[in-house]
Amino acid sequence: MWPDLIKKAKEGGLNAIETYIFWNAHEPLYRQYDFSGNLDFIRFIRVVQDYGLYAILRIGPYVCAEWNYGGFPVWLHNMPNMTFRTNNKVFEEEMKTFTTLIIEMVRKEHLFASQGGPIILSQLENEYGNVKSKYGNDGKEYINWCADLAESYKVGVPWIMCQEWDAPEGMINTCNGYYCDQFYPNHGMPKMWTENWTGWFKNWGSKYPRRTAEDLAFAVARFFQYGGTLQNYYMYHGGTNFGRTSGGPYIATSYDYDAPLDEYGNLNQPKWGHLKDLHTLLRSMEETLTNGFSSNIEYGNMLTVTSYEHRGDRVCFFGNANEKNDATFDFEGTTYTVPAWSVSILPDCYTEVYNTARVNAQTSVMVKLRNGADAFREPYNLQWKWAGEKFEHIKDDDAKKGYLQFDGLLDQKFVSNDTSDYVWYMTSVEIDHNDPAWREEVTLKVHTKGHILHAFLNGKHVGSQSAKDGHWTFDFLTKFRMKDGKNSLSLLSVTNGLQNYGEFFDKEQHGILGPVKLIGGDNQVKHLDKYRWTYKVDLDGIEKGLYMKDTKANWRWKVQNLPTNKMFVWYKTTFKAPMGDDPVVLDLLGMGKGIAWVNGFNIGRYWPSYFADDNGCDFKCDYRGTYGSNKCLTGCGESSQRWYHVPRSILNNDDNLLVLFEEFGGNPGNVEVQSVTVGKACGNAYEGNKLELSCQGGKVISDVRFASFGDPKGSCGAFRKGHCESPNSLSVVQEACLGRESCTIDASEWTFQPNGCKILTKRLAVELAC
Repeated sequence: MWPDLIKKAKEGGLNAIETYIFWNAHEPLYRQYDFSGNLDFIRFIRVVQDYGLYAILRIGPYVCAEWNYGGFPVWLHNMPNMTFRTNNKVFEEEMKTFTTLIIEMVRKEHLFASQGGPIILSQLENEYGNVKSKYGNDGKEYINWCADLAESYKVGVPWIMCQEWDAPEGMINTCNGYYCDQFYPNHGMPKMWTENWTGWFKNWGSKYPRRTAEDLAFAVARFFQYGGTLQNYYMYHGGTNFGRTSGGPYIATSYDYDAPLDEYGNLNQPKWGHLKDLHTLLRSMEETLTNGFSSNIEYGNMLTVTSYEHRGDRVCFFGNANEKNDATFDFEGTTYTVPAWSVSILPDCYTEVYNTARVNAQTSVMVKLRNGADAFREPYNLQWKWAGEKFEHIKDDDAKKGYLQFDGLLDQKFVSNDTSDYVWYMTSVEIDHNDPAWREEVTLKVHTKGHILHAFLNGKHVGSQSAKDGHWTFDFLTKFRMKDGKNSLSLLSVTNGLQNYGEFFDKEQHGILGPVKLIGGDNQVKHLDKYRWTYKVDLDGIEKGLYMKDTKANWRWKVQNLPTNKMFVWYKTTFKAPMGDDPVVLDLLGMGKGIAWVNGFNIGRYWPSYFADDNGCDFKCDYRGTYGSNKCLTGCGESSQRWYHVPRSILNNDDNLLVLFEEFGGNPGNVEVQSVTVGKACGNAYEGNKLELSCQGGKVISDVRFASFGDPKGSCGAFRKGHCESPNSLSVVQEACLGRESCTIDASEWTFQPNGCKILTKRLAVELAC
């Protein structure tokens, strides 16, 4: 997807691409490096360069990014005497080793701007200023060490540090956040915004965060109004947390982020188009903005006029930060009106060319379509096979198999080295039925810092529980009867993304750390914490490669008596790739929780059964006023993630293998392979602007459902005629658009007939079918 995404970014007016380096992806095990496939960041930067764009390299090596463990490999944590991100010699030595490796790879390929390459900025550390005080003097020494390390590489481009308020001399402190117009760096450095949050990330069980195009454009315009020099979107394309890359805990597989390019690479309209218009205008004024003398005029009530002058050219910003009231005022003999919470830009200080609150870009309404390539199946139904997952229990030969055994409970990170979400904690308990305290029903109580716990007694499931509402530590309780003699107790601890943010987050323990106890009659207790525990990493089906085409365990698959709503079941089927080039998704509504693979590629964790609650959504979504992650939410009462991205690049022309491991229980009969496309496109352009409409992906405009130039009312999907309109509105749009992939219409009376509208600003509203 890289070329397509970078091409769309450039077409959207960007001139630089910012990217992270993920340490745990490139060195998942100690000194075992991986720069293949999608991890080939050198190739990625080459693609950026091929499109004539600059690059910003954020090495980290701490990245946050809602990425598993903040981008650190877990083996690093398991080294003796280790503490991350502080004046710790063991950590600093490993950080230096990895950073040096990356720097030398880039230098060898001549990718720094000083070598003629595209990389204009590099970053070391990330948002350390948010936590540095918690590390005391060691934190100050560490950040100075980082600065010295960066300078020692002599790469010939500036080094930046995000959110580092007192960045050492030579480092450029940059801003991350929703608004950075009032940010000013230390040491007189250029004003840079490394993360303009275009929306927000999604958790399992949360609603869908949305940030309006108007507010995002407002933030960008104000940043440049007040002297900004570089602004980067986080995210411009968020994409998907494939495999086990999502952090958190409980960060969803989708990382759409309401970015200008959506999770699947489609244009997120109107956000993409509204920002494109802004980028085009700002870049046309670059010389004046970067070299000009600026001055401000305060009109009161949060209205500021900023002008830049350079070699006879003038540029003006009219910024109205009032959340409720439009501002009408006189400037140099002309009366202007600026809507509340918006910025108008006048590239000659006379003619308004752009206002952040007046969106002239189309709105695309995306739809999911059934897989036409599998239409021969009537009724639509994938043909499933299934296999059961083995419930592990302690055996006499476990030590010979190399399983770890220890007299006590261990941190799950230590046991697994983060090679799997799943770790079995197994022990055996002797019960004497001659003792009446253990003859009847007993209670198992487990205190755990794992995110999910499944308990098994003598190979039978006796209970499960998952963490809820951000409380990752919980007490698991279940009751059962135990047999006389030896009983096998197996506890499966499941993580759902390791913590990625906060001071000393590396010290956060995971898994079953105790106490673990059995409570019998008369409150007699068997404390199991110091028992001999056997540890096994991963599931049997994953070890045997049931998700692969060429697995040696084909004999395990069955066709008859397909189980539904049963935990610990493997399902597999085949499907044809949907025709065309539209992005492909799996609709997994009806499944519980688990992992999905397509052709052996792990497309991520799924959990469609985790629904958001019914409260807090805002369908009107007023763009005015400060944005936060709880504003403009949608998806109340819906699955927190129903659809899962399947990259076209992993699909075959013939049959494709889909394998699901279902952990909680679900019904695969409801699963569908679908494609994502534009169902309809709406335009809403103000007079004097051009309205560009497109169905994307080579599809043609099949119908004009509404068109009116004048004072139309309503919004996309609910447009209606106002009090006046040009009578030829519909016919003009039909002639310009029908049967075409895209069309451009000038919203003016030159295009449409005079309409007699006695209003200050007319607009054109259009709804098209694709």
